[in-house]
Parts: sequence; C-alpha cells; structure tokens
Amino acid sequence: KSGHKALDGVSFSISGNEPVAIIGQNGAGKTTLVKHFNGILKATSGKVLIDGINVDTKDTSEWACEVGYVFQNPDDQLFLESVRKEFSFGPEQIKMDSKLIEERMELVSNLVGLNNKLDIHPFDLSLTEKKFCTIGAILMMDPKVIIFDEPTCGQDVLGNLRLKKIIKTLQSQGKLCITISHDMKFVTENFSRIIVMQSGRVLLDGPAEKVFSQTDILRLSFVTPPPIT
Repeated sequence: KSGHKALDGVSFSISGNEPVAIIGQNGAGKTTLVKHFNGILKATSGKVLIDGINVDTKDTSEWACEVGYVFQNPDDQLFLESVRKEFSFGPEQIKMDSKLIEERMELVSNLVGLNNKLDIHPFDLSLTEKKFCTIGAILMMDPKVIIFDEPTCGQDVLGNLRLKKIIKTLQSQGKLCITISHDMKFVTENFSRIIVMQSGRVLLDGPAEKVFSQTDILRLSFVTPPPIT
C-alpha cells in the first residue's frame, strides 16, 4: 500500500545442489524472496521458474513435493498431536505408499534425532526438538529443494552439529539446501554460495570467500563478515 517494493529487480538462477545462503539485515527481503520459490507468495511482476515451470501455474500444495519450506518459528508449522502424525501428514496428503511412509519415518526420525520421541506431542518438545520436528515433517515429503529460515535460532551446540549433518546428508542425496541466516559461522561452515540482499535487491552473489572479502559492500548491508580462520 505504501508503494514500497519488497523485492526490486531481483534476478538470479540456482542449479545443482551447491548449498546457498541468503543473508542481509532484517527487512532486506530474504524471507519474501524465498516464499516465492514455492508459491507461498506470488510475484506481482516478473517470473519464478522451477525446472522451467512458472511457480504460479501450480498451487503451493503441489510445489510442496518439490520445494520444502521450514519456517523460522516451529509453532507456525506444528499442529498435530504427535511427532509421528506431523511426519506422516504431508505424505498422506499426496497419497504416498504406507510402506514408503514407514521407511521414510525411520530414516528421517533418525536423521533429525527424534526416533525416540515419535509419540510425544510436539508442544512437549524443547525448542531445539521442535525445530527438528518441523525439519523432519518437510523431509518426509522428499522434496528436491529444502529452504531453512533461520534454522540456528534457538539451537544449542549439539543442534547446530545435527543441522550440519542434515545439510551434508541432503547434499549427498542430490538435494539443494537454501538457508536464510544471520549466523555467519553456520553460513560459512555449511554454504558455499552466498547471496547478500539489501532493501529488496541483490548486492552480492558468489562463492563465500569472494563475497566475504568485499567488506565495503557488506558494510552497506550491515553484514559483519565472519572472522578469517
């Protein structure tokens, strides 16, 4: 209504399974951008294409099998009375075979560390466990692309290590991981391509070493580069 564009002239492509981090200050347009990747938001101008198909031609529910989005706040995503039901809900909606659901339940619950908590109510989990519950629910759908919105927020050291393992595992399976994050340590340890946003525009886009060496431009976007190790 104010006439302000949340995204302005953004243009780039992502291919393969090289993990991508999108960084920038609050209000830079990061979450708005990624919510266009599976149709949660619709572009008012321009196009978003996945495998050459315009995102607007399918419902968000149809894209859920292709592009999984893990919300920053798990309470925005969890609504059933057990972890097991959270994990099986999505696959059941797309008529996934029950045997395959069971197989994926074992694989995914082990990967996210909730194999012993499948019958617990999600709201009885710790914040870290809730985060992994939402990740597990998305992974159950076996999407090609997984978007993590501030996944380290509220995580402890063990949680961050598990996140690292999940990203490495998904990458080894040919999946593409995209994150929005303010955690530069997490970004540099897990993501090789960095996109820096400011005021709805892409300021920088490239390999982590190259992007983080451009300190003057990073200063404009209020991003503090990670310490050189």
